[in-house]
Amino acid sequence: MPGRVRRILALAAPTTLLSATQVAALLVEPWLAARQGTQALAGWAVVLPFALLLGQMSAGAMGGGVVSAIARALGAGNREEASALATHALVIAVAGAALFAIPLAIFPWTVLTLIGGPEAAAGGAAYCAWLFGGGALPTWLANTFASILRGGGRHALAARGVIGAWIVYPPLAWLLMEPLGMGLAGAGLAFAVTMTGAAALMAAVVMAGGAGFTPHLRTPLRGALFRRILAVGLLACLMATIANMATILVTARIAHHGAAAVAGYGISARIEFLMIPLAFGVGSALTALVGRAVGARDWAEARRIAWAGAGLAFGVTAAIAIPVAIFPAATAAAFTSDAAVQAIATQALAIIAWAMPGFGLGMALYFAAMGAGRMAWPVVAGLSRITLAVGGGWVLSDLLGFGLEGQFVAVALGITAFGAICAGATRPGVWPGRGAPPP
Repeated sequence: MPGRVRRILALAAPTTLLSATQVAALLVEPWLAARQGTQALAGWAVVLPFALLLGQMSAGAMGGGVVSAIARALGAGNREEASALATHALVIAVAGAALFAIPLAIFPWTVLTLIGGPEAAAGGAAYCAWLFGGGALPTWLANTFASILRGGGRHALAARGVIGAWIVYPPLAWLLMEPLGMGLAGAGLAFAVTMTGAAALMAAVVMAGGAGFTPHLRTPLRGALFRRILAVGLLACLMATIANMATILVTARIAHHGAAAVAGYGISARIEFLMIPLAFGVGSALTALVGRAVGARDWAEARRIAWAGAGLAFGVTAAIAIPVAIFPAATAAAFTSDAAVQAIATQALAIIAWAMPGFGLGMALYFAAMGAGRMAWPVVAGLSRITLAVGGGWVLSDLLGFGLEGQFVAVALGITAFGAICAGATRPGVWPGRGAPPP
């Protein structure tokens, strides 16, 4: 076990540093939004699930499919195939960006009104248009290039290319929002600018052979190679969509309580989703290491690596979540001075934060499952999460009359179920499954 932990830490350390930088930037974001007023904070909260989905799909979900496919090709000693896979990954990135940019940059008012109501839409429409109109494509490209590097085992290079963007983002967002008077829209423009810089830098690194190979940009496109990435990536994107759809639907359920309720839950949701980049630090290493073990047909070692990493992820996420659960009021007060928003955020954090470490463990095993190419049970886990968070919220909040408190309990039950099912699925009967060949 110590040897496996050392290997995980060696690969995880750069990505964990990146995740820590990202977490710091993402914690500044709601504070800056709150300084623009409750309407702006509500607008930010309604855009939040889509912004999270953009990052999760491009980095952890489809990015995990890229890492897994390239790692398995290299584990089998096939460097030419890894180069061709990288080119196919870039084609997928362009298509993925369009899925975000078209609806959210062109029709932000319509989408946001459906979820959070007209007040939240008024606060977040311009921010949404800038963020996705200017930021969707560079985000997908930057994260895809980073995934190509991680698939080649170059985690440090992958982290270096994106850390700078997350360091620059908060001060640039503040500059555009306050001194230059753009308001919340300035945060969207700042994101687009910093991601464009990151994408340009990552492209230069990868095309210079930073992954240990150079993508063949003129390689003929082959369905088999798209399937190699999409077999893991599409399921992982479905998982990310389900996770964020849970937050979107819960936000829509809470919207009738008013903008303060939407803003308060948005603060809790931001901290809940911070478990993902924290777990991703370890999880990105698990995807690569598990993928290589599976490529070498060593399923027992793949499971041992997965559980070693899951323990690390649980410890990292617990170190953040448990203090939040113990001091929810102080946490809420750090983001907003609005008493109504503080009260709702405190109530949500006091319930949901206790479930967050288990969510972190589940996320680590989800990333490991990408490397193994065994995504069926993580999908079940994601469906269980949304069923409990939304359906359970309806039962507890509406039918049984527990109001917002019942809804927050349902959210906690959903993320707990996600972690428990991912943990239960990491066993010999599923990895690799009866008679199943390695992917």
